[in-house]
Amino acid sequence: MFTELNSILNASPDSITPGELIVVSDRQSDASFLVHHFLSFYLRARCKVCFLGLVQSFCHYSAVSQRLGLSLTQAKERGQLVFLEGLKDSLSILIPQERNAESQAMDFLQDPAAGLRSLYEFVQSSVTGSGSSEDWGPPVLLVDDLSVLLSLGVSAGAVLDFSHYCRATICSQLQGNMVMLVRCSGEEEEEDGDEGSERLLKGLTHQCTLTLHVQGLPTGFCKDIHGQVEVCRRRRRGDLQHNQNKLFQYKVHDKGASFFARGTSSAVL
Repeated sequence: MFTELNSILNASPDSITPGELIVVSDRQSDASFLVHHFLSFYLRARCKVCFLGLVQSFCHYSAVSQRLGLSLTQAKERGQLVFLEGLKDSLSILIPQERNAESQAMDFLQDPAAGLRSLYEFVQSSVTGSGSSEDWGPPVLLVDDLSVLLSLGVSAGAVLDFSHYCRATICSQLQGNMVMLVRCSGEEEEEDGDEGSERLLKGLTHQCTLTLHVQGLPTGFCKDIHGQVEVCRRRRRGDLQHNQNKLFQYKVHDKGASFFARGTSSAVL
């Protein structure tokens, strides 16, 4: 959990804003460090977390979380964390063997055109089922990363439908939160087609309350500044939407990250 980022977002594990959809995106950079932050943040807030890990193994997230002072294994054992290990469970579909609840969530691999109903049902059962004697806080869905589904043959429309149903259940019905990572390759001007990650990102942006867009420095590589993140808070006042944008530069450390206003890093002063 990054204290500086919490200050920027005016957030605290002791005071969770309900019903938020947070979209994390990156372009020519890597926003994975923000996923680790939100995982740590919501576990410390005692939320019930459902994590769809589609790009990395549980061991990877566990190793990073240990450096941040958290044990994902203990969180799973307590019933606070439900982790879908997409890489491993995909093999249960592609190489037939004994099936389990997790592999059924990845049934769309057999027929991507059929949509993501089985994945949604997995999420729904994970956030509504108790599975523990502990009284956890509001549910949270984390997805790393949603654009992988496009590479697996699922249409952008089906992925947006999935996010819409998850938002209706988690954010509206259960007053929980969602964090979704979307990766955009190449330059922003490039056309990825109707089924590309650009369409997915635009669709999610219309639904979300907060976006964090990570990108490389326009001036090129710098060993002391790893990139910049644009934070956009969306608030509705009646029929009007008010956007508040702020731009920060950052540097990722072994056990965290530093954020600073553009041009104020000691590396450029």
